[in-house]
Amino acid sequence: MRVVSGIQTTGNLHLGNYLGAIKQWVAMQDRVEQGGGDCLFFLADLHALTGNVSPADLAASTIEMAAVLLAAGIDDRSILFNQARVPAHAELCWILQGTARMGWLNRMTQWKDKAGKNREGASVGLFTYPVLQAADVLVYQATHVPVGDDQKQHLELARDIAAKFNTDFEVELFPLPEALVSKAAPRIMSLRDGQAKMSKSDPSDMSRINLADDDDTIAQKLRKAKTDPEPLPDSFDALEERPEAKNLVTIYAALADRDPQSVVSEFAGKGFGAFKPALADLAIAVLSPIRTRFQDLLGDRAQVAAELVRGADRAQALAAPTLRAAQQAVGLQV
Repeated sequence: MRVVSGIQTTGNLHLGNYLGAIKQWVAMQDRVEQGGGDCLFFLADLHALTGNVSPADLAASTIEMAAVLLAAGIDDRSILFNQARVPAHAELCWILQGTARMGWLNRMTQWKDKAGKNREGASVGLFTYPVLQAADVLVYQATHVPVGDDQKQHLELARDIAAKFNTDFEVELFPLPEALVSKAAPRIMSLRDGQAKMSKSDPSDMSRINLADDDDTIAQKLRKAKTDPEPLPDSFDALEERPEAKNLVTIYAALADRDPQSVVSEFAGKGFGAFKPALADLAIAVLSPIRTRFQDLLGDRAQVAAELVRGADRAQALAAPTLRAAQQAVGLQV
C-alpha cells in the first residue's frame, strides 16, 4: 500500500483542513505502517503557481504549512516534502500531457468553477493542473489517494491517464490508484453559513478557526458561530434541516473522536448556550498543543526546511525509477 496526498500552499490552514485531511493523514501513518507500506505527503507549491501568489508569500507559507503538519503529528513514518524539490513531478506531468485529452480537461468541474466566465484570461496552468495532480500520484505508483468529494473527478482523470498510457505504449507501468475516502473525515462548514464549506478564501475570518488562532480567539469564534434558537434534539438525523447546528455537532464529534449521535444524546434538550462553551473547551484542548508546537517549529525555519529537503531526497529516490520507465516507454531514453 502506498498512499500519496498533497495540500496546496496558499493561506493559513484551518480547522476544516485539520479535521478533514491532516488528522486523517496522522492516523493513516499507523494504518500504513502496520501494513508495511509508505505514506507520502507533499506541499503542492507547484500547484500554487496557477493562481496569483507572491514569491515571498509562497516561500513563507510552504515552511509554515510544513510546520503545521509536523506539529499535528506527521513524523518519520511518512515522507514529507514540497513538490518543487522533486523535479520528477513536473517532468512526468509533461510526458502525461501527451496522453491526456482536451475533452477530459474541459469536463473538469473545478476548472469551470475556478475559471468562471473568464476562461480566456485564466492561466494554462489552471486548465492543466489536473494532469500535474495525476503525475503527483502516478510518479510514485500510488495505490491509494485520500480524496474529498471535490477531488474524486480528478482521481478518475488520473486513472484514465494511467490506463491510456499503459495501453498506448504497451506497458504495465502505472497501477490505477484507488480513492481512499475516510468515513471518519467530516465535511466542516463555515461558522457563518452551515451550507458553505469552511474556507481560507472566505473574506470573513469569523467563518473559520485558523490553526494559529489563540485560545481566546477560538472561544470567541465559537461563541459567535451562527446557530438557531432551538435546543439540540436526541437524534443527529433531526439536524438535517438545521445546517449550522449540525456543523457544530459534527465539529465536536470529530474533535472528540466520537459518533455524532453520541454527542446529541449527551446534549439533548440543551441550548447552544450550554453546548458552545463545551465545544470551545474541547477545541482549545485539542488545538492548543498543536499551536504551541507549531510556534516552536517556526522559531527555527531552517530546521523545517531541512526536514523538507530530507523528505524530498527520499521521495526522489522513489520517483526516479518510474520517471525513467516512462521516458523509456515514450522513447526519451535510448
